[in-house]
Amino acid sequence: MKNETGLRIMTAEGELRGSMDDDLFVFKGIPYAAAPEGPLRWRSPQPVKPWQEARDATTFGAASWQNREYCLAVGGGDPGNFSEDCLYLNVWTPDIEPVKPLPVMVWLHGGGYTIGAGGLAPYNGKPLASRGAVVVTVNYRLGHLGFFAHPALDKEYPANGVVNNFGLLDQIAALQWVQRNIPAFGGDRRNVTLFGESSGARSVLSLCCSPLAEGLFHKGIVQSAYSLPDTPRKKALQQGVSVAKHFGLTENASAEQLRDLPADAFWSLEQPLMIGPVPIAGDAVLPKPMLETFFAARQHRIPLIAGSNSDEASVLEFFGVNATAVLHQLRDKNRMRYRLLKWLYDIHDDQRLGRAVARDMAFSVVPWLVMRAQHNIGMPGWRYWFDYVSENARDLYPHGTWHGNEVPYVMNTLAQMPTANDNRAYTAKDKAFSDRVCAYWFAFARDASEFKHQLEGEVPWPAWHPGEDVTLSLGDEREDRIVLKRNFMKARMRLFRLMMTHMVKL
Repeated sequence: MKNETGLRIMTAEGELRGSMDDDLFVFKGIPYAAAPEGPLRWRSPQPVKPWQEARDATTFGAASWQNREYCLAVGGGDPGNFSEDCLYLNVWTPDIEPVKPLPVMVWLHGGGYTIGAGGLAPYNGKPLASRGAVVVTVNYRLGHLGFFAHPALDKEYPANGVVNNFGLLDQIAALQWVQRNIPAFGGDRRNVTLFGESSGARSVLSLCCSPLAEGLFHKGIVQSAYSLPDTPRKKALQQGVSVAKHFGLTENASAEQLRDLPADAFWSLEQPLMIGPVPIAGDAVLPKPMLETFFAARQHRIPLIAGSNSDEASVLEFFGVNATAVLHQLRDKNRMRYRLLKWLYDIHDDQRLGRAVARDMAFSVVPWLVMRAQHNIGMPGWRYWFDYVSENARDLYPHGTWHGNEVPYVMNTLAQMPTANDNRAYTAKDKAFSDRVCAYWFAFARDASEFKHQLEGEVPWPAWHPGEDVTLSLGDEREDRIVLKRNFMKARMRLFRLMMTHMVKL
């Protein structure tokens, strides 16, 4: 049913007035929790105060405080206005009264937990919604406002209920909003796919391990999650004290003094005071480190897709990691292992070898570990490898697909993207390939279940199994082929599993 009355939807909190984008209903800037400012800074998200009149939902809400230039350069575009009042989400839906409830896809943006917003161009929900999904994108607290520990704040909680991962708790609050309200948008609250890239993918994995998120989503897609271990709570507390001292507060600073600090004072902090691009392990949200939980196969029992890109090492440079230097450190510590790597990769140039090793240690190993954990709990998992580069930019990406470059392909948003790479426009072949890739993501959201062991598509995609070890390559040698690869990187992955304690430090 599509008519003008669809521009107004009643939610549990109040009525919303949206807009149309062609034949889709779009609702932007919907508050899913109260503004986490003043006395609510560094507290669990609180309920929104219901409103009486129809609320305008035609513009994106503010993003959390962050570095605008950094987001423009590597985060997907201009994140818009900044505020502590940032707990907003956006919904695209093709039909508010469908014959059958529609699959729901909830997107968590990446950006190292320090940059990004749900309203950025690569995350436009229109193409996926046009296929028949209800798409939700989420803003959440970033940086120290989202991930912070300090003894004064700990005192506000019971011993077993301390919260440090406020950003993850925001994501949980958004999923709770979906459970309350998504039927009004035509969505199926029993078929919710949580998906994200980079730190958004780390969030998906973290929520797969959080007792507070169980049952709020039913499947997940993990794009380019990295293997960096979570920050131990003890270390986060020490950093919190150092941050307070940086702002002139004593070691015994009160929670009130911390909350009196300006909201925009934190995002510009540099090492060793800036947060890592990982959550904090040991609070009520994430009691155990995510990797430890997956190693033990104690994650939630839901189907997962997980994969990475062919040149993930591209992002390491932004964190000051010299892949060649890391390789040489490895060589100096263990020359036998260095020789083994040269044999495994059959690459004899240290610069190229270092780039490939850093990529696999930091990124490629995670999907493989996730697949093993899925098999161990009897849940299906699908592993992918993304290796397509835009036709007009192949000279700029000689090593393959950069970190994050798959996002507009899987979300089919190339048409919404500003022209990048010296005005080298996306080609018809690029857009056709994007459409082919996006079909798999939608098929997973629509059809995947614990009983399904193959996703239908251009190339049928079997679930991962240790005996089969099948990976779907979305692109091959940067070209637009979609092929199945058997035992892909198997020997390397086994080696890196043994080397997990020596992972690349960003």
